[in-house]
Amino acid sequence: MINFQELKINPMSYLLEQLNDKQAEAVLQTEGPVLILAGAGSGKTRALTFRVAFLIKEKKIHPKNILAVTFTNKAAGEMLHRIKELLGLPINIPPYSAYLPHIGTFHSICVKILRQEIEKLGYDKNFIIYDETDQLALMKRVMGSLGVSQDQIKPKAILNAISSSKNGLVDAENFSAEADEYFQDLVAQCYQKYSAELKKASAVDFDDLILLTVKIFQKYPSTLEKYQNIFKYIMVDEYQDTNHAQYILLKLLARKHRNICVVGDDFQAIYGWRQADIRNILNFEKDYPEAKVILLEQNYRSSQNILDAAHCIISKNINQKKKKLWTENSAGDKIFVIEAGDEVHEAEYVAGEIKKAYQKKGIRYDDFAVLYRTNAQSRALEEAFMREVIPYKIIGGLKFYQRKEIKDILAYIYLIKNPADRVSFERAINIPKRGIGKQTIEKIFDQADMKEMNLLDMLVNLDQEDSPINASKTLILKEFGKLIMHLRDYSKNHGVAQIIQKTYRDSGYELMLSKEGEEGQVRHENIQELLTVAGKYEVQEENGLESFLEEVALISQSDRDLEAKDVVPMMTLHSAKGLEFKNVFIVGVEEGLIPHSRATLNESEMEEERRLCYVGITRAKERAYMIFTSSRNIYGATQISIRSRFLDEIDQALMRQVSLMEDHLYSNAEDTFNEKKNNQINGFRDGERVSHPDFGNGIVVGQDENLITVVFPEIGIKKLAKRVAPLKKL
Repeated sequence: MINFQELKINPMSYLLEQLNDKQAEAVLQTEGPVLILAGAGSGKTRALTFRVAFLIKEKKIHPKNILAVTFTNKAAGEMLHRIKELLGLPINIPPYSAYLPHIGTFHSICVKILRQEIEKLGYDKNFIIYDETDQLALMKRVMGSLGVSQDQIKPKAILNAISSSKNGLVDAENFSAEADEYFQDLVAQCYQKYSAELKKASAVDFDDLILLTVKIFQKYPSTLEKYQNIFKYIMVDEYQDTNHAQYILLKLLARKHRNICVVGDDFQAIYGWRQADIRNILNFEKDYPEAKVILLEQNYRSSQNILDAAHCIISKNINQKKKKLWTENSAGDKIFVIEAGDEVHEAEYVAGEIKKAYQKKGIRYDDFAVLYRTNAQSRALEEAFMREVIPYKIIGGLKFYQRKEIKDILAYIYLIKNPADRVSFERAINIPKRGIGKQTIEKIFDQADMKEMNLLDMLVNLDQEDSPINASKTLILKEFGKLIMHLRDYSKNHGVAQIIQKTYRDSGYELMLSKEGEEGQVRHENIQELLTVAGKYEVQEENGLESFLEEVALISQSDRDLEAKDVVPMMTLHSAKGLEFKNVFIVGVEEGLIPHSRATLNESEMEEERRLCYVGITRAKERAYMIFTSSRNIYGATQISIRSRFLDEIDQALMRQVSLMEDHLYSNAEDTFNEKKNNQINGFRDGERVSHPDFGNGIVVGQDENLITVVFPEIGIKKLAKRVAPLKKL
């Protein structure tokens, strides 16, 4: 039994003094179902972590009887860190310590359960987790074997249909029984073959983690009761983002003791497109009629004007729980609503404002964030930032673990861990090139199936006399098998970083990159970063390689992106959820973007678009800019823009509206948005020679009311916003 008296835990009376009345109420309500409706910036994580500490310290609940679930590794890590501080535990104490509760994402918690229970479903407990690239490679092979044309139906479309089914707890067998049209019939065939191939490779995909856990709980009541008795107190963060599978998982676990506390904000339910179901939080009181409902409405992040403007928009939704945020912060600046000529003009304005603030007021670049509805909008912004030499980072760009060199090395590591992994074999066998084609690979797979051997044993024991391939390729495959066998033996007595380093060298990959010049050096540096991640798993740690591969599969890319310091983050509105910045620019606040065109005729989707706009505004602590254009070139076409209906829903008294089309410049230096007459451009004639500080000398070849077109001999044609372009006559 743990002796918590030995721990230097602050008295709970002292801790509760740090909470407001509603937060304290949430902490003290420990028994039965509890719904905490926590508005943006209202300290929900604080309430959640204090509640865990209170259960352990005051209610004497064993930490391992507490389950805290969230959606990202970053959020789980922050929760774990705060709980350690509240309990007075050393920061370096490992997460699996008996002094700490079970804390993690839905998927990481399910991985731990499946490691113990998955054999009940006929899977190997040492299963690996396929990511999106692995899934795509497998699906292409499945479609090929079934004769399904990838030109007719894209593999990703089938994978998306399968993912939706799994999140709805519909497995391959049930899907086949319900298929009633051509596309569904094709998906059903692929789904069954795909599932069989996963099982054959001792692999699961991301969606399987919850699907299979629920399946075990439903099929084996005694197993469910075992985990119900372990997880007697359940807490869930961001409950509005749960899908059907997650909802059923929680409902099963909480059925016996009913001590489930969910924290969420229906105003921030923005993931319907990936099957999050807002009804889960709206109907919580129907599932648990005895539930205690607590509203956290005091905001600690934003100014009152920002909160009021956001409320003007969100209050127009019908399907919601009524609440209104307030703050003790000052009223602050009004919302700056800016009209620009086009996307180039918009981008130049954003870059210019940030540059001036950075230079004249000493504000950091990471005090700003630029938010947009679609990734396609980043192009003009990136170009403007590069011209102004402003460092920036696209959040949610190419994922670190999706880079080719990382995927290549990890294919070897997966194969070392699991010799039955055919997707990893297909990737690793020709990296570096070994001249082994698809037909040869299929013959090897067929031979392994016929002899009922895993790939590694098959390769090592290849005999030319009964080999289905020629002598030279047989030798190559035998050598590859010996390499994997040698690395597999090496992995038993070495840490993960050492295994990766040896694989990198012995496979010939390091030599290959050394011959690729500067690009090879960049890829080499990425593999060195992989070694940094792997360094956490030392040789003495049991199942270190397994834990490393789980981290790789579960890690959130956005967490990594946000580690960059003093750069301007650019991201979609969806990616911005959970973050905060002093100053936020929301660009493209136009019909067709915010709200998105697909929501025009669908009221539920329009409500989600309104929630998305609410999320964007409430990311701002001090200043929010909402920018729309008169015209926009997007998706290869120029279209006339109409300002968003959401702007018209904001009380006029809360906005400061400015048109950059009216011969004015606005400064964000000492006196924000003081108007300054633009004397820079009084008009140019076609054919006139001009100079630009970045592009050099050029010739005006055309212009309209908003734009001037200039040919620069060094870089080509540029269209510049007339009112702000730094052009001078020669």
